[in-house]
Amino acid sequence: MVSRSNRRAQTAQFLSSSPRCLIASRLRNLALTTSFQIFFWLLFCLKCEVNSSIVFAMISSHGNGMMTPTPKDAGNSITQSGFRIFTHKLPISKAGPIEEMTNKLGISPPEMIFGDNSVRIEHIKSGWAIEFNAFDALDLVDKKGDSMLKVSYSKEWQQNRQHVHEDIKEVIKPFDWSYSTDYKGTVSTSESAPCFQPSSTPIPIALLTRPDPILFFDDVMLYEDELADNGITLLSCKIRVMPARLLLLSRFFMRLDGVIFRIRDTRLFIEFTTGEVIREYTAREEKYDTIRQRLAFSKDDVPAMMRDPNKLVEMLPVVEQKRENLILK
Repeated sequence: MVSRSNRRAQTAQFLSSSPRCLIASRLRNLALTTSFQIFFWLLFCLKCEVNSSIVFAMISSHGNGMMTPTPKDAGNSITQSGFRIFTHKLPISKAGPIEEMTNKLGISPPEMIFGDNSVRIEHIKSGWAIEFNAFDALDLVDKKGDSMLKVSYSKEWQQNRQHVHEDIKEVIKPFDWSYSTDYKGTVSTSESAPCFQPSSTPIPIALLTRPDPILFFDDVMLYEDELADNGITLLSCKIRVMPARLLLLSRFFMRLDGVIFRIRDTRLFIEFTTGEVIREYTAREEKYDTIRQRLAFSKDDVPAMMRDPNKLVEMLPVVEQKRENLILK
């Protein structure tokens, strides 16, 4: 009889060690053509305690006609008060783009990389723009390993990553395997457009708590990794547009079991009538054991809370904060 631990290991090997194209092929062979069958497969993954989001993404990307996006995502967009906002959401990157990204970055990419996803804001008159995407965020990861978290699993993780994409050549060398980034967006400007300057002006929370209608909202995942079953790291970007202003939140969240919790938020606020843009970067960190102790007597679902940065953010002390602003005319 196969033990529960062996079954979990076998399933995890199937999901995380096989090339993405091979996983997709096997999923197609399962003929997941009904919602019930998809639910049954996801339930099986949960019982085996593996990352079912990988399977769901593969079903979305390669399923038999189900939830399959168009080859070229036109994206969502809105134009409001002289600003254009675009979001693009596509399935997990395939082997070819992953190989290209690996060669350019010089490091192995995360387990789930959404290389075609992005959020972009443009000021039509001045030509100023800011974009959030996975490649530029990963390009800021420490590639020398100077800030790499020293844990007993790091060597095992490096060896495991050599087998993740057997059909491409990966560059495996020491680097920050938690994919921690202080990415604040990629700014592009014209000669006449202003640049960010240091500022002490905070984001006006009072304006954001008004019951204004939300004209546009999107939540875009850029990358995610389970850190070889030793935690989680992810980068996502949310944006909401109201009639008079917008707010964007780019959040990096990392939990490394037994070591540390880390949240790095970049908030971008734009007031349309004045053209003021405020960018606020806040980094928070706390030791893993400290957070575990605080959650020990919680009545909530502790494992779920440990994966939810919204529940944890106020528990982590601020270790760094920077504010900048500019005026667009």
